[in-house]
Amino acid sequence: MNSPANITDPLVLFMPSGKRGRFPVGTPVLDAARQLGVYVESVCGGRATCGRCQIEVQEGNFAKHKIVSSNDHISAKGPKEERYERVRGLPERRRLSCSAQILGDLVIDVPQDTVINAQTIRKDADTRVIARDTAIRMCYVEIEEPDMHKPLGDLDRLKIALMKDWGFKNLEFDFYLLPQVQGILRKGNWTATAAIHKDADSDIARVIALWPGLKNEAYGLACDIGSTTIAMHLVSLLSGRVAASSGTSNPQIRFGEDLMSRVSYVMMNPDGREGMTVAVREAISSLVDKVCAEGNVQRNDILDSVFVGNPIMHHLFLGIDPTELGGAPFALAVSGAVRIKASDIGLKLNQGARLYMLPCIAGHVGADAAAVTLSEGPHRQDEMMLIVDVGTNAEIVLGNRTRVVAASSPTGPAFEGAEISGGQRAAPGAIERVRIDPETLEPKYRVIGSELWSDEPGFLDSVQATGVTGICGSGIIEIVAEMYLAGIISEDGVVDGSLSLRSPRVVANGRTFSYVLKEGEPKITITQTDVRAIQLAKAALYAGTKLLMEKQNTEHVDRIHFAGAFGSFIDPKYAMVLGLIPDCDLDKVSAVGNAAGAGARMALLNRGYRREIEETVSQIEKIETALEPKFQEHFVYAMALPNKVDPFPKLSAAVKLPPRKTVSEDGVAGDATPRRRSREGHAARRGRE
Repeated sequence: MNSPANITDPLVLFMPSGKRGRFPVGTPVLDAARQLGVYVESVCGGRATCGRCQIEVQEGNFAKHKIVSSNDHISAKGPKEERYERVRGLPERRRLSCSAQILGDLVIDVPQDTVINAQTIRKDADTRVIARDTAIRMCYVEIEEPDMHKPLGDLDRLKIALMKDWGFKNLEFDFYLLPQVQGILRKGNWTATAAIHKDADSDIARVIALWPGLKNEAYGLACDIGSTTIAMHLVSLLSGRVAASSGTSNPQIRFGEDLMSRVSYVMMNPDGREGMTVAVREAISSLVDKVCAEGNVQRNDILDSVFVGNPIMHHLFLGIDPTELGGAPFALAVSGAVRIKASDIGLKLNQGARLYMLPCIAGHVGADAAAVTLSEGPHRQDEMMLIVDVGTNAEIVLGNRTRVVAASSPTGPAFEGAEISGGQRAAPGAIERVRIDPETLEPKYRVIGSELWSDEPGFLDSVQATGVTGICGSGIIEIVAEMYLAGIISEDGVVDGSLSLRSPRVVANGRTFSYVLKEGEPKITITQTDVRAIQLAKAALYAGTKLLMEKQNTEHVDRIHFAGAFGSFIDPKYAMVLGLIPDCDLDKVSAVGNAAGAGARMALLNRGYRREIEETVSQIEKIETALEPKFQEHFVYAMALPNKVDPFPKLSAAVKLPPRKTVSEDGVAGDATPRRRSREGHAARRGRE
């Protein structure tokens, strides 16, 4: 404040920030907000023309805050506000904070979803409200006309207006704007809106775009470049709302199914890096076209962008050779945050648009894991939180506000359907849910595209268009866990061949046995090899988690979050039965969707989050599983379901686990009468060979 507040001055509380202060009667609400550091958007600089600074007065006795708030404690609408309401319209109870003045104690709500003259929009699946403090400010100014007696250039007078109205002292201009300034100012009749970029802690701000007159909208992109899919959100920088979302397959898949195969492709092909860089950039450009069409937005209105991805995607997107990430010591070319112009990598947005990439945590724990960490915030709370992003290379973060550790674990592509006999990617027709009757060993399943189970009337009609084509990742986890719960496989993952006497679903397959999930065409069978592939993948993930728990000196976790598209479809119960994750209260295990995309959106809408994750990443301890001597020991124990040595008391209280039994590699169960079982198993096998 310009002068010390008087104890008799009205008390004003801003929500949801909770910031409060006393201000003299007659202070505009917008000025009070700015003095307290409450972010209220304004493009027009208090002229009551943009409508961005809307607020609501909360009425009532707020005893907790010792405030009685009333609409009588704010000035009546003046001529400017009345004109805006008449011409543009104001929602009921809304006021323009630049015109409304404080007359008494107030509780002011700052809506975080204000949409002015908005197109039809679609909400993001993640509906969280993000406080806005973007790196881009839209600033409307009125500039003095040229004067023979004041020989200042048009650009210099524009600078003076921006300094006077908006407080920018050290202001620079993108070079491409210099030839355009005079034409823009004259077209706007000596009024203009400047897009000013100020991100890092620096006194220098930069004008990156300029329009004649009032420009009342600006957009940004938040994009997660995954090894399998790319997800993009088009976001209003002024309202925070998601105008459009879209996704596409990563075209780099044609160069290699998993990350290491893509690195190998670069090593073996001189033009490999360039080919993959071009492919991913073209895919992103196509996504920009899609979200712009859906949101009815011009590319020229996109002024900022935030991208995240694992280290190899990060490097390939930036045009960096990822070869060094293919082997120890897994050296990143750049680990810190990247700030460039979007045009530097050929991304056609507004000519002055900026691009920010979150920092990478380690050689195999990338900017996507940093974005997940930002989104879920283990460093902000006391509980020991485990975050798992399951993919071909699982990224694991464990910690609380005291300490955060991170690692990656090579799970391979099994969870995505690769290396599984009937496996496929998640698509209509893929089995995604499985249940097995423990008495009859008969299965039922659900497929993507139908809400019916396979034993319900109408199921065949509901899947007629797609058929039942295979089994995707969530279905693979459930079928193996259900086979264990039904006693079809032992804790060591061996299919019990003796059960072929009870059910035709258990069939001989050479020297091992398999389980028939679906008859007909195609026939979908879970083989012993399939079970082994899942065991290897889940053991790698659990062993990595176990190492982090040891580093944290803890034997339990309080909360588990599954991140990523795949994590959204994993049933926590089956993940724990499988031993994919450690024991935890099931009601504290949840899927958080595309948390990397949410983190990117947070960094797009609030530059404070950029500083937060940069600082957090610098303090995260990185654990390299390949160098840890106990990794192999944990891995061997984790091959068992759920685990050979670790107890799962919370899981056991919620799920009836089968009694422990051993089955030899050729499918013979061991119990009190091993010889009889052996003869039965061999007889059954001979009869089916």
